[in-house]
Amino acid sequence: MEVFVSYLILFLLAWPLGLYMARVFAGGKTWLDPILNPLERGIYALLRVNPARGMTWRGYALALLWSNVPIAIIAYLIFVYQGVLPLNPDAIGGMSWDLALHTTASFITNTNQQHYSGQSQLSYLSQLAAIVTMQFVTPAVGLAAFAAVLRGITGGIRSSNVESHVAVPAANLGNYYVDVTRAITRVLLPLSIVVALLLTWQGVPSTFDGAKTATVLEPQTIEGKAITTQTIPVGPVAALVAIKQLGTNGGGWYGPNSAVPLENPTPLSNLIQLISILLIPVASIFMVGAFTKRPRFGVMVMGIMSLLSAVLAFAIIPAATQANAAFAGISASSANMEGVEQRFGPIASALWATWTTQTSNGSVNAMHDSLNPLAGMVALIGMWLNVTFGGDGVGFLNFFIYLIVAVFIAGLMVGRTPELFGRKIEAREMKLASLGLLISPLLILVPSALALAIPSVTANSNPSFHGLTQVVYEYSSAVANNGSGMAGLGTGGSVWWNVTCAVCLILARYVPIIAPLAIAGYIGAKKSAPQTAGTLRVDTPIFAGMTLSVILIVGALSYFPLAVMGPIAESLTIGKPLPQPVPLGQLNQRPPEPVRTVSEGK
Repeated sequence: MEVFVSYLILFLLAWPLGLYMARVFAGGKTWLDPILNPLERGIYALLRVNPARGMTWRGYALALLWSNVPIAIIAYLIFVYQGVLPLNPDAIGGMSWDLALHTTASFITNTNQQHYSGQSQLSYLSQLAAIVTMQFVTPAVGLAAFAAVLRGITGGIRSSNVESHVAVPAANLGNYYVDVTRAITRVLLPLSIVVALLLTWQGVPSTFDGAKTATVLEPQTIEGKAITTQTIPVGPVAALVAIKQLGTNGGGWYGPNSAVPLENPTPLSNLIQLISILLIPVASIFMVGAFTKRPRFGVMVMGIMSLLSAVLAFAIIPAATQANAAFAGISASSANMEGVEQRFGPIASALWATWTTQTSNGSVNAMHDSLNPLAGMVALIGMWLNVTFGGDGVGFLNFFIYLIVAVFIAGLMVGRTPELFGRKIEAREMKLASLGLLISPLLILVPSALALAIPSVTANSNPSFHGLTQVVYEYSSAVANNGSGMAGLGTGGSVWWNVTCAVCLILARYVPIIAPLAIAGYIGAKKSAPQTAGTLRVDTPIFAGMTLSVILIVGALSYFPLAVMGPIAESLTIGKPLPQPVPLGQLNQRPPEPVRTVSEGK
């Protein structure tokens, strides 16, 4: 019932929000226009942007990249020099170069993979000026690219006021700066204000004061010294948590994220944050049908994603609530409570674990390193597929790549030139789709193999099957722009993990955005053929099954061996002694010859 009610509330809120977002990005009138129109005109004047001037996919992609560069540079400098900058009442020192690099790459890519503990390693200036700023900008970038792709696949904007012509025609995808501005002012900011107020009401700190000192109930003696007080970091936590969830960012104020009582104090605050994780991603899919004027197509996309979401949710709950086999014989048999907050319980924690990995959110209210192996595998599957609603806007972009591949295969099967909405899919689009499809497994498999091959450099902490799962989870989280992690890996102080994950974060963010932009730009510039009886329709149950099959087959071919060698093998052996490795000196020794006896007469 808890799961059904959560889904019901989510869809009831996401449906009207999706219709509202369709009006926002289509330039329609909204009730916020009298307040926000003057503000947005001021922003365009400050940026020296002509909001009526359209962009091809090249111009849109370049604007996207170049707008992110200065933000990343400023954030990096703030992290390194925060020790001498203001708004630092707890006198926190600057980050090392590699940790600052990883943190910058993580937050500029809407990932928020944290190799630090925010309450002890970031000043208020770093949290607000760098972290929260990127938490608003990066989901807005995803929503802008999403709107541009929708414009492209439906023919683009018919306007002569577009940037310079190029050799290969491309559609007018709109203006990047207008889309990002409207995403922030009309979607992210209003929702964040509401959620921040609700969380403050539930007890999440919202203050600029320094850390508080509390008297402990049970004094302890450590190294001969009596400990009677405890320092509790606080700050403007509610504001960060609101956009962390709504923007599918996931990076918490505190190191253990939403498992900390100060960041997520009550069951109601847990429900508010849980709904916030999927609210905009689901609303984005409701937006598809309304924006493209093709409601059946929107229903097809929503049906596939909802089916995948439900399967993952109802797979993780029994896996997560099984007894921990490692405790057999030494404790009562009950649901695995290791790493689970008792105020939430195992079901709410399991639902959060799958919703946060179905999207690119990555926040946690329980420790994923403590999940039963098969529950951890479900979380990994959500990141490997990366099409179950996904992040703000970019979830549909990942789905769009599979859609193009499904259109191509279906066209070949029926002997027709593949086409989407009457526009042909040709070799150029398929090359771009292949790049977008292969970049994720490449960035997960290669670094994972290197990390496991040279443990003296990477220092992955655990041996055997769980150690492999931890390594694969770290890179899967980075490549899916998710950000969650298995804390037992111990990545915080390692140059290897900071640098390699930073590279994966950047490539896995921008390649899967630019490739769909290019495909949409090229498709939108082509003439639309009239629909006939032989036209391949992409809004039918048969094509939905085709697309779902492509998603599952590609995912299985790419990642099934990892699932077998990691969580499945761990599940089969948990609680049992592991086989001992053979000493190196004995590897080349021949086994002794068997003793043979000869009986008389034989």
